[in-house]
Amino acid sequence: MKFNKVYTLRQIAEIINSKFIGADDFPVLGMNEIHVVEPGDIVFVDHPKYYEKALQSAATIVLINKEVACPEGKALLISDDPFRDFNVLTTYFRPFTSSSVAIAATAKIGEGTVIQPNCFIGNQVSIGKNCIIHANVTIYDHSIIGDNVIIHSGTILGADAFYYKKRAEGFDQLLSNGRVVIEDNVGIGALCTIDKGVTGDTTIGEGTKIDNQVHIGHDTRIGKKCLIAAQTGIAGCVIVEDEVTLWGQVGTTSGITIGEKAVVLGQTGVTKSIEGGKTYFGTPIEESREKLKQLANIKRIPGLIEKLK
Repeated sequence: MKFNKVYTLRQIAEIINSKFIGADDFPVLGMNEIHVVEPGDIVFVDHPKYYEKALQSAATIVLINKEVACPEGKALLISDDPFRDFNVLTTYFRPFTSSSVAIAATAKIGEGTVIQPNCFIGNQVSIGKNCIIHANVTIYDHSIIGDNVIIHSGTILGADAFYYKKRAEGFDQLLSNGRVVIEDNVGIGALCTIDKGVTGDTTIGEGTKIDNQVHIGHDTRIGKKCLIAAQTGIAGCVIVEDEVTLWGQVGTTSGITIGEKAVVLGQTGVTKSIEGGKTYFGTPIEESREKLKQLANIKRIPGLIEKLK
């Protein structure tokens, strides 16, 4: 999330009541999760295992729970609970805003777009031209939808990321302040859920078609002209490159890349990044020809055992 103006390090420290290391006027432009940080962003880290990754990331302000050597060109915010204070900043810069109407007054809807009954269109939503939003669709605040998009009934765009910290008293949610961005000519089936980014965008690329009952996690980027079949589940922070096909009931782990023009056959578990231009199957995932050979050989085992008797 980018702020609406440049803040200083001192101003941010005052919001969360923290000590800071760096110049008072060190510029702060926004806040983002580690996967999508850019210069000027705040990133948080609260475990020694990830200190180096955060300190060496593109982010120039690190919200951290220990005083460490500050890398050149960066600043630190010292907090006893960075997770909590990241949520404080989220609430400060993008607080939840309720709406008592079906289509928020700040929503923008393009010429020729049809909104069917019982839809909810949230604050600061932008919908392009010649779209069809079928009945009972929910579009959360700040979502961006391009031209010629079709969204079928029961789909939800912009629900919170599934991101929690385990504490003694239970699970503490990392508040989501990102967006869902749907590019032009996308088709989304019925009863799909596309979560907004924690701090950035969950993006569906131009011309992609999504079947019914598909889930797409936070900060995932789906490329252009992809096909995603029913009951597929894509975890957070996944990159699906252009013209990928995911058949029914495919599931993925988080933080991986599926290469351009890859085809993943039904009921496959994508447990690692895979190259483009190949067809894959099975769990653990392998190229489909190799996996099918293995299955054929397994079927031969009883006969081989009988021959050995």
